[in-house]
Amino acid sequence: MTEEFYIGTYTKRISRGIYRVSVDTTTPKLMDCEWLASAGSPTYIAKSNAKRLYVINKKETDGQTHGGLIIYDMSEDKPRAIQQLLDLGSSPAYVAVDEDRQLVYTANYHTAAVDVYAINPDGTLKRTDQVIDQDPVGPAPEQADGPHPHFADLTPDNRLVVCDLGSDRVYVYDVSATGKLSAVSHLDLPAGYGPRHIVFDAKKGVAYLVGELSSNVATLSYDAVTGTFTVKTIVSTIPDDWTAHNGAAAIRLSADGKFVYVSNRGNNSLAVFASDEAGQLTLVQRISTEGDFPRDFNWTANQRLVLVVNQNSDNASLFERDAQSGKLTLVQKDFMVPEGVSVLPAK
Repeated sequence: MTEEFYIGTYTKRISRGIYRVSVDTTTPKLMDCEWLASAGSPTYIAKSNAKRLYVINKKETDGQTHGGLIIYDMSEDKPRAIQQLLDLGSSPAYVAVDEDRQLVYTANYHTAAVDVYAINPDGTLKRTDQVIDQDPVGPAPEQADGPHPHFADLTPDNRLVVCDLGSDRVYVYDVSATGKLSAVSHLDLPAGYGPRHIVFDAKKGVAYLVGELSSNVATLSYDAVTGTFTVKTIVSTIPDDWTAHNGAAAIRLSADGKFVYVSNRGNNSLAVFASDEAGQLTLVQRISTEGDFPRDFNWTANQRLVLVVNQNSDNASLFERDAQSGKLTLVQKDFMVPEGVSVLPAK
């Protein structure tokens, strides 16, 4: 059996845009990294049920940078671009689709903007709201130049959660049917935490928040009635004696809620944590990604295989996952993927 993944990339060196990687889940092995479509540093990709891709895009025109989205219709044999939305300034860092309300959200690290777009019947977008973070920032050098929204996606109760790496805050918004945001709450993290991405376990009533700058994972309780977070515990993703640079990046939660996985850029590893019934995390493994700067990873449909992309070394690795222990075993390494940044299952 074969499963396919869309790979988002930077296009700073050798990448041409969006790629598609096939995984033979029987053997198992990685196969056929093929160029799919053009885009300027399409670092993150979201797909809709209507077979469209909403892709981060950057374009240089007359010495000026414009950033935004490019939208591809994937209903035919070849991707077909149906719209480009570009504003003056850097491109967003994250994009997500809200199927229930037919909205798209972006978070822009550089401009501090969170944008909301309505999806038109033809798949094109129209902006409905924008919120710009102007709150005080944390003490780390990466925070000195302002707020940095890095994630905007849905909570289990269909609110919008925004992780701001610059202000050390996580924001919660109500979203109207017409795509308007209303502030509900915010959570302050320890100074220099650098909130990047978050995943939820609705059954346990918790969320796991990765801190890029601190190389930590926080277990948060989430009250769906009030839309508020509370910090329960914080654990490190790197060894105690690690002194070189590290930036924690992607975070995933297994479907059974028993294991949390985080990629470390610098330590170049995947950290595996077991989660108890209260969401308390215990490290069970830290394994090399066999490359440099593992920006993202994702798994096959049954979560038996894990695909990791290493941005700086232009390669991907494949791991087999033990569902009982959560531990990973290397299956394949040194598979060519240019400037890989994000991994999204095609189905």
